[in-house]
Amino acid sequence: MTDELPADIDLADPQYYLNRELSELEFQSRVLNEALDDRNPLLERVRFLSIFTKNLDEFFMKRVGGLKQQIDAGVTERTTDGRTPLKQWEEAIDKARPMFERQAECYREEIRPALAGEGIHICDYDDLTPDQRAEMRDYFELSVLPTLTPLSFDPAHPFPFISNLSLSLAVVTRDDDGDQTFTRVKIPQNRPRLVEVDTDGDEVRYVLLEEVIRANLDLLFPNVEVVDTAVFKLTRNAEVRRNEEVAEDLIDMIEEVLEQRRFATVVRLEIEADAPAAARDLLVEQLDLDDREVFELRGPLDYRELMDLTDLDRPDLSLESWTPQPHPRFSDLDAADAGLGSGASSPEAAGDDGDTIFDAIRRKDVLLHHPYHSFGDTVQQFLDAAANDPDVLAIKAAIYRTASDSQVIEALIDAADNGKQVAAMVELKARFDEQNNLEWVRRLEEEGIHVAYGTIGLKTHTKTALVVREEEDGVRLYSHVATGNYHSGTAKGYVDLGVLTADRDVGQDLVKVFNFFTGPSLDEEFRKLLIAPVTMRNEFTKCIRREAEHARAGRDARIVAKMNALEDPGIVEELYEASMAGVDIDLLVRDICRLRPGLEGVSETVTVRSVVDRFLEHSRIFYFENAGDPDYYVGSADWMTRNLDKRVEAIAPVEDPDIREQLRFVLELGFADNRKAWEMNADGSYDQRDPGDGHEISMQKILMDQTLAASNTPGVHRGISASHPDVPETLLVESDPSVMAPRDDGEAEASLGDDGDDRDDADDTTESAVEAGAGAPTNGDPQHVLDDFPEKWYVPSSRHYEYAVRTPDGDRDYRKTAEAAARLVEKYYGEE
Repeated sequence: MTDELPADIDLADPQYYLNRELSELEFQSRVLNEALDDRNPLLERVRFLSIFTKNLDEFFMKRVGGLKQQIDAGVTERTTDGRTPLKQWEEAIDKARPMFERQAECYREEIRPALAGEGIHICDYDDLTPDQRAEMRDYFELSVLPTLTPLSFDPAHPFPFISNLSLSLAVVTRDDDGDQTFTRVKIPQNRPRLVEVDTDGDEVRYVLLEEVIRANLDLLFPNVEVVDTAVFKLTRNAEVRRNEEVAEDLIDMIEEVLEQRRFATVVRLEIEADAPAAARDLLVEQLDLDDREVFELRGPLDYRELMDLTDLDRPDLSLESWTPQPHPRFSDLDAADAGLGSGASSPEAAGDDGDTIFDAIRRKDVLLHHPYHSFGDTVQQFLDAAANDPDVLAIKAAIYRTASDSQVIEALIDAADNGKQVAAMVELKARFDEQNNLEWVRRLEEEGIHVAYGTIGLKTHTKTALVVREEEDGVRLYSHVATGNYHSGTAKGYVDLGVLTADRDVGQDLVKVFNFFTGPSLDEEFRKLLIAPVTMRNEFTKCIRREAEHARAGRDARIVAKMNALEDPGIVEELYEASMAGVDIDLLVRDICRLRPGLEGVSETVTVRSVVDRFLEHSRIFYFENAGDPDYYVGSADWMTRNLDKRVEAIAPVEDPDIREQLRFVLELGFADNRKAWEMNADGSYDQRDPGDGHEISMQKILMDQTLAASNTPGVHRGISASHPDVPETLLVESDPSVMAPRDDGEAEASLGDDGDDRDDADDTTESAVEAGAGAPTNGDPQHVLDDFPEKWYVPSSRHYEYAVRTPDGDRDYRKTAEAAARLVEKYYGEE
């Protein structure tokens, strides 16, 4: 193959790129499908009805709001896919409308009747018995009426302000003179939306709060006739920006943005399908809406509060509960060893029974996988240990989002109280978390902690922490580089990865990054980390182009990447060129994907899949095969323009062979999933994979099972075993020694296995040496050894390894030759 593109292919042509907004809505349709799929437990379907509402609310606030802002500003510039803001706005609304209708239809015709069949009734008010209606009237008068504030619109009263996402009741009344008045009544958000009705049996009955209010309006509007009513809901634009470079104070700017967002332009009106025309028309006129922005829907207008039903004690209607597990590497640390126990400053100083978390990390990097691993027993334990360890000198952390009761922040405060140097980067521009982060900034500053609020022109999106510790051999750096936020709540529902390492190069790179947060500039040279916006784009581009060169030269070339979104046109073009060179490209993209797979002559070697399951797939993993010397990376950035050019991001290379094997397993499992995975078509549509007559393979279910097994099996130190009969091995597990460049860092550390010992025998005979004839089995016949232990090995589905040897702890090791496999079998089982 040549380096030149075919003459008839212009990769700048809009036909090769999907639209960002429409791709986002394709993802939301997959989310909605979890509610539509009757294979899911009933309350799981209810949960996804709620999630879909929340997601679409945000889509309209952010994406549709941004488009409307561009339209109002007269922007006509076309996107990479050839659409103007107006065209995108029209198509997005047209695509969203039937999705809302399908959601409402699903609730009316499937979910609500199914709930009733299980004794969970969401009743119409008219279906209540007289006694129950009397009960509801008492409840309204005592607990709801005092909270209501009717706001009328007439010559004496201006049109009322209506807050974003609030549910309201439009009430048309008529007085004795025949004059009609429009009044808005806000459905109070501090009252339960699902009002429980007393019943005599085991069944539960609810009625929606807006129906209770509607049925008792005579108490709110005495001496007038209630002519008609309609429930409605507004969505306002959240894309309110100010020029950071002219803002005198970033905190003041964020507070002003929050205030402006309250009064921002309305971008959507949802209203009951049978609403009176007068009320609908008045709202459209006063809110300056286009008819296209009005969504007339049957059924409840907001399903967010249905999430409360998932708290019912109905395990028969729910997925099997999941409790995040402690990581096996940390579970053996005693209670005192939250970092304090031994006070040891070296592995030699602390025996296995007195290890601190720092000893464990120093011996070997640790891969954390949330929500399979507990955030509290891993990340929080690491930070708590640092806060209380007398040998720790400093702690630094980058906070993008965190919980409202964040123990992470409390650990930083404890550290400052204990005399450590503490620096926190709290991103005030994290959308919808601005207020929460503002409050934490003020709390941290009150404690005397160095706080950076963000950087001009950039969002800080890194998920990183750094601990500086004084030890016997000098100061050592402990780093946490992750894909998810320091948020204990989302860590229970988002799939994220984190690496804890004592790698000095990674630590020194983080020192530079944290110095940028409080200093004047960002360094442009880093030892190992890929840092946006300075090095990441170039390094990823080099990796993609290197695979293309390998393919042209006939060497093994493959790219496998897992991310939330693939939006950047430059990266898409690079992937197209790599595919045209013959690189196999497999992408797990949960959400937006501009790339079109399977285009003849352009992307024939590309597959794209998306997994939508009980946990939100949020981790980022990047694999480049590199002709047998693969590179693995994990970190905070997707392949989006904003991540590569407009945010501070950190991606870390993964060099530990055990962690690489676990990442390999996660990637391959994503492509083996036939229950929750979707395959993308060239036109941007998706088809859900179907197990057919075979058994189901669920990525998340297998990972839960793997984590439980690792947690409950003595002597296992990996977080997951990285082995499953349903998962084929198509990625390299370890580098091919014949193509590996020699290490030049002067370190003498051997590659360690799970328990900290060398992966092979004490004589350190490597596989390459075995393959060269050294260290052959003692009987001289490798096949004889393998024949003696047939149940201890098998032939894996791998292009690179001929043998897989089962280890005594239930894991497996891979070898390319019979000699190497027989040697390993003798090592493990020769005494049997």
